[in-house]
Parts: sequence; C-alpha cells; structure tokens
Amino acid sequence: MAIAVLGTVVRGFLMGAADVVPGVSGGTVALVLNFYERLVGSVKAGSSALGQFARLDLSGGFAWLARVDWIFLVPLLVGIGLAIATLASLIETQLHDHPVEVAALFLGLVASSIVVAWRHLRRRDAPRLGVMVVVGVLLFVILGLRGGTSEDSVGQAADPAMWAFFLSGAIAICAMILPGISGSLILVMLGMYGPLLDAVTDREIGILGTFLVGATIGLALFSQVLHWALARHHDTVMAALIGLMLGSTRVLWPWPSGLDSTELGSPDGSIPVAIGLAVLGVVSVLVVNEIALRRDEERVEATTSEPHAS
Repeated sequence: MAIAVLGTVVRGFLMGAADVVPGVSGGTVALVLNFYERLVGSVKAGSSALGQFARLDLSGGFAWLARVDWIFLVPLLVGIGLAIATLASLIETQLHDHPVEVAALFLGLVASSIVVAWRHLRRRDAPRLGVMVVVGVLLFVILGLRGGTSEDSVGQAADPAMWAFFLSGAIAICAMILPGISGSLILVMLGMYGPLLDAVTDREIGILGTFLVGATIGLALFSQVLHWALARHHDTVMAALIGLMLGSTRVLWPWPSGLDSTELGSPDGSIPVAIGLAVLGVVSVLVVNEIALRRDEERVEATTSEPHAS
C-alpha cells in the first residue's frame, strides 16, 4: 500500500513538473504514465459534486464525492504540489538570469505541442483551418497590445490584482488536465506566469489560495463543458487550441527580453544556444508524445484482445 502511494506521489511530481513548464501538458504525462482516464474520472466526479453543492443538493454532492478515487487523487495532488513548490524557484531564477535561453526552450516546447495537437485534428478542412487562423491571429494581435513589463525581471512589474489570480486559476486549470495544451502556457498568455511563480517562491498564501479557489470553481464550471465540447466538436476545439498555441508564440520569442516583452526584437549573439535549446524542447515533447501514443496503442490492443482470450 505504502509503495503504491509513493508511486502515485512520484507520478504526481512528474505531472506537476510538466505543468510548471509552458508547452508541456500535464495531461500528456498522465497519458504516458497510464493514469489519464483514472484522473479524468475523479475530476469529473469532483466537479459534479461541486455542481451539486452549488445547487444546495448536499446528498447529491456527497454521493458524487464518494465516487472520487481519493486514495489515488490525494497522493497525486501531493506530488503535483511538491513539484510546483520545488521547481518554481528554479524556473524563476532562470527566467531572471537567462531570459533568452528559457524563452527559446519554451518556444521549442510549444512548437512541438502544436505538432502534437495537429496530429489530433481529424478533419483538416476549411472551417477548421479558418478557426485556427482566426484564433491565432487574434491572440497574436491581442498579446501585442499587452505591451512589455517595465522591469527586466519577471515578477518585478506591477502586481496583478487578486481577481486576476482568481480568473487565471479558473482558466488555466482546464488546460492542465488536457493532453496537448499546457496550463502554464495559458498563464503566459494571460501575463500571469511570472507573478504566480513569484507567489509560489515567496509562499504568498493569500495569492495562492485565491488562485486555487479560482481553479476549483473553474474546474466545476468549465470542465464538464470542455469535455462536452471535445466530445461533440472535437476538431473545432482542437483547431482553436492550435490557434491559441500559434498566437502565443509572440510572448515566447526569445529576443530582446524573453517572456518579459511582446516586442519582436532582432536575434543577437545568443542565436546558436537559443536554437539548440529550442530544438531540445521540440525533441523532448515529440519523444514524450510518441511514448504516449505507443502506450495508448498497447492499451487498445489489450482491450480488444480480452474477449478473444475468454
């Protein structure tokens, strides 16, 4: 029992490590490690319970809570929390000391995530391509209007309001449970990645609590809708997600100041290192995705062979 719990904590740590980095999906890691369906089942049960409690249906809420796999979910959340707490400070330091290199790595991660999401797009027709282009262009323009920060260091700009942490938590949590798109990338697009890293490293309980409350409510309100949309309009949703990732590359352009600015500057002498790190990011995600695909194929083959075995 203890070994199983420890193993779940380790899996949660790996998933949390992926969620900290823009471009890598914690959902993809869950697929690779073969616990995605179990996670989604608990998330759906938990969000259904919150929905029942919101309607003041206490018996219905507790009934849904009983369906949550707590023995699995609690150690998983502990592992995710450990990863965020231990890695946030490291990433924040690297963003401050090596903004070009970190942005280049993140750019490679997101670029390969676009390739992964494209593979999930079954219908590549004009309507889907139109959604992709429109969403990508709109986000690219909107991010350009955001402007850069007034300081060189991530997190040294004006502190966002508490409602911004609440809202970003509600939006980012939905991406964190989906394979193919990173919750941290959503935070980058919202301009909340640096401030949230600061809050984690500085142990600002009020801000973190506000973010978690937003994530909890967002999960209850949006996760069911999101899964419904993926079930009914899978390709349109995937096209929109690809558009979001394409547009987000504006804030990941390494020059002149990495994630601190939306100005598209000219490359400097760090080009070879930046290109190398971008390639490393691309290869990392593609390798992880290939492992996930093979695991998925093995599960499908095992499932289809069971009736014949009997």
